[in-house]
Amino acid sequence: MSIEVLDPGPLATLQDRGRRGWAHLGVPRAGALDRGAAALALRLVGGAPDDAVVETTLGGIVLRTHRAVTLAVTGAPCRVGVGRRAVAHGAPVTVPAGAVVTVGPATEGVRSYVALAGGLDADPVLGSRSTDTLAWVGPPRLAAGQLLAVGRPGPLPEPPAAVVVRRRERVLRLHPGPRVDWLAGAAWAGLDGAEYAVAPDSDRVGLRLTGPRIARREGELPSEGIVLGAVQLPPSGEPVVFLADHPTTGGYPVVAIVDDDDLDLCAQLRPGERVVLRVV
Repeated sequence: MSIEVLDPGPLATLQDRGRRGWAHLGVPRAGALDRGAAALALRLVGGAPDDAVVETTLGGIVLRTHRAVTLAVTGAPCRVGVGRRAVAHGAPVTVPAGAVVTVGPATEGVRSYVALAGGLDADPVLGSRSTDTLAWVGPPRLAAGQLLAVGRPGPLPEPPAAVVVRRRERVLRLHPGPRVDWLAGAAWAGLDGAEYAVAPDSDRVGLRLTGPRIARREGELPSEGIVLGAVQLPPSGEPVVFLADHPTTGGYPVVAIVDDDDLDLCAQLRPGERVVLRVV
């Protein structure tokens, strides 16, 4: 055991690329919400694509090393410190044994990712080390005093310069969903350019949007399958974008699908921030 959690912040979980192939049994995929940021963190420390990382939420995390380890922090910009010394965000950092590593609160965005050379070891559940916050399948959320095992690191890649990832324009591109015919009149065309605010109850399950009400057909559907990025339209007329911990079925019509390349943006949108929908 080489890493100790001193303060997990509001919500810190282990995530990898998720557990695929279990939706027919009602098990969500889970996995890192900002897939690009998690993959970048692993590349910086020479990790394998399926290694687990720590995903933090808004408030960061504080760790203590029990042996020397190399780590990298990516995703939401934040202050990263080793003891009293500030170190680079988006670059590999070798930390001595006994050091306290502080991943500070996100200064913008929501989720930061901590990868360690050698990978974080935990017992996989259905083939994944990801924590699903809908049904709490997989490892429990990280807690103060918890010890995390780190595997034996391989050779580190050539040290890159610090990586600065610019935030993308807050636009979500929409493709027609299987129930687009449930939209009333010109509602589909009206989505193009519609602006919404991110609701405070958004989480790993879904990005909830508040703004213009979308007119839809009366009634409800029998439950049917839901996929990552599905845009469901409840009776309120305000859309919900389903993210990694989404339920596997739902009865509200799925009127659109968010472009896969825009899902990482959903992971970093803060409550109150505005986002524009674009029909493609």
